[in-house]
Amino acid sequence: MPDFDPRDFTSHDRDDQRPDLSRGGDGDAAARGLERATRDPREIAVRHVHLPSGPRREPVRVRGRDYTLNGNQSRVLATVGAFRVVSSHDLEASFGRAGAHRSADLRHLRENGLIDTVPRPGHGDRIVTLTERGRDLLEAQRRPGGSDSGGRQAFYAGVRKPRELEHDAQVYRAYREAADRLTSRGGRLRRVVLDYELKREYQRFLQERNRGRADGDGRPERDDDEIAAWAVDHHLPYFDEQVHFPDVRIEYEDIDGRSREEDVEVTTAHYRGAHAAAVARSGFSGYRGGSARVSAGRGSGRGRGGGRGPRLAEEMLS
Repeated sequence: MPDFDPRDFTSHDRDDQRPDLSRGGDGDAAARGLERATRDPREIAVRHVHLPSGPRREPVRVRGRDYTLNGNQSRVLATVGAFRVVSSHDLEASFGRAGAHRSADLRHLRENGLIDTVPRPGHGDRIVTLTERGRDLLEAQRRPGGSDSGGRQAFYAGVRKPRELEHDAQVYRAYREAADRLTSRGGRLRRVVLDYELKREYQRFLQERNRGRADGDGRPERDDDEIAAWAVDHHLPYFDEQVHFPDVRIEYEDIDGRSREEDVEVTTAHYRGAHAAAVARSGFSGYRGGSARVSAGRGSGRGRGGGRGPRLAEEMLS
């Protein structure tokens, strides 16, 4: 699991032959602001931005730069931004040819400086991530109303820790498995929250009393009871004197319209002993890396959660 980094929060192709995911869309949706939620797992990130949604490329101007994007390119950009890194195989599984690493769509995004692709060691695909310019485009095109519709979707750029790349590249696939299960039960998806964002909020809580103090030594001044209460408020498990964080949290509405959360953890063959026991105790839905299976845990409701990760006071401050 990547460590906390405050920088995280700081000629036409043959488009008519690509799958068009905008079926059932409304041309006036952009003017209305953010829709409440979606039943399509592929739309969870792009619903937060005002970008072209149809099969033809349309102009987008950001900070004096002119781009042209079609709907699938918009969806790829938003998806990669929301999950930080996504494999081209998984993008292709979601968006058809548009996500393939040799596609004209990814080439167009790369040539416009919106994405980078890097080899995925041991695999035949590529890892796709946003550039800073790509993230700037998404931020500039945000729809209004995010805070009233399940929270603000965070977008990320760049590979944070190369040694975590294989783990992080599986988070989107884990999301898709869980999201498909939730929507098959009538759920409507709002946004995804990565562990970066949860840890950032935790860091702010730990350091709140140090802000503006000239004599502060940077160490958090929170006792165990306060930390445990914070974890409860944020629907995260607290045990072994640690707050545990999932790899990804899915915020959604259930079939009755109630706000719910599904916390998902990517596990690998290296999860053994106390580490594996902590993951099991956390109650996350576990996605076994390299497989196509998500086992339902306790994460499918408010106040549930879990995952690996220490209390993080020292880790975040280092």
